[in-house]
Amino acid sequence: MPGYRFTQYIPPQTKEGADFDRLLQVLMQLLNITGGDVSEALNWLNNLDQRYQLTTDDYGIGDFIEDLKAKGYLKEDESAARLIMTPKSEMTIRRTAFEEIFGKLKKARPGNHKTGQSGQGDEHGTDLRSYQFGDAPEHIAVTESIRNAHINHGINDFQLLDSDLEVVETEFRAQTSTVLMIDISHSMILYGEDRITPAKKVAMALSEFIMRQYPKDTLDVIVFGNDAWQIQIKDLPYLQVGPYHTNTIAGLELAMDLLRRRKNPNKQILMITDGKPTCMKVGIKYYKNSFGIDRKILRKTLTLAVQCRKLKIPVTTFMIASDPYLQAFVREFTEANQGRAYYSNIDELGSFIFEDFQRNRRKTVR
Repeated sequence: MPGYRFTQYIPPQTKEGADFDRLLQVLMQLLNITGGDVSEALNWLNNLDQRYQLTTDDYGIGDFIEDLKAKGYLKEDESAARLIMTPKSEMTIRRTAFEEIFGKLKKARPGNHKTGQSGQGDEHGTDLRSYQFGDAPEHIAVTESIRNAHINHGINDFQLLDSDLEVVETEFRAQTSTVLMIDISHSMILYGEDRITPAKKVAMALSEFIMRQYPKDTLDVIVFGNDAWQIQIKDLPYLQVGPYHTNTIAGLELAMDLLRRRKNPNKQILMITDGKPTCMKVGIKYYKNSFGIDRKILRKTLTLAVQCRKLKIPVTTFMIASDPYLQAFVREFTEANQGRAYYSNIDELGSFIFEDFQRNRRKTVR
């Protein structure tokens, strides 16, 4: 039987292409771990190649580096005579984190957040109602309205009146403003456990997820050590832990300030930390105490938790630590805020944050 059979086109992949893609995946992970230090990441890649034979005689690390520059992943920093990442690399790291953490999610329409409320929203529902003055013309159900006109006036005297019109009920799609707080105090790399890399990876995956699925939402990322400051999404791969104490107070104050500027009613704070607050600023000086839980710092932290509650801003704390006295602090903080807390390890962090982000988007704070 003559005709054509259509099948999925799978482009041929050369051996060189396969080698490049495989090495690229490894390099993206190393760049995340090294805080965007290309030289250190390539040194690690060389060490891994010597140990696990990642390359072949036909395609070596030198060939890979030349391809990275040719394809726009790396470029020369002439002022410092070194290789640096390009925006293409930064985007690739974010997408790699997204696929690793949220790769099993089902596709959804951008901004598809149901609130269970009907009204003059931006998404068509399934219910019909009579036309009311002020309804948008594009919401008129043409077929049903013409049918009503035939029934009410007959075919010979056809006319379409306001009373014949029906409109499709629409549903609201709420927006959510999220601030993600990441602890970069020194304890995030203590005791031989790297906690900052999973935190960065989750932040990049969450930002990529929001940009893909909920483009009307906002996500601000802040880091807190001795102080707190906002960073851009593109800066996440370069984030590193410093010799800092944990000034949770500064982080909460900055998060509240950012959320005050957002006009939509749905707001939340997601805080990733592995310890207790040990620092606060009094005037121009830092008040620090790393030995146990300081009552002066605790009182100020709990006061901010209550302020967030009064502003209808739930705080969800993701505690990457199992010490009982640290968990006791989180429970007290959560009770003051009436928010939520998760005691997770670094492997479960991504699923916990996604679950909580979705949960808070399903309710509208009034």
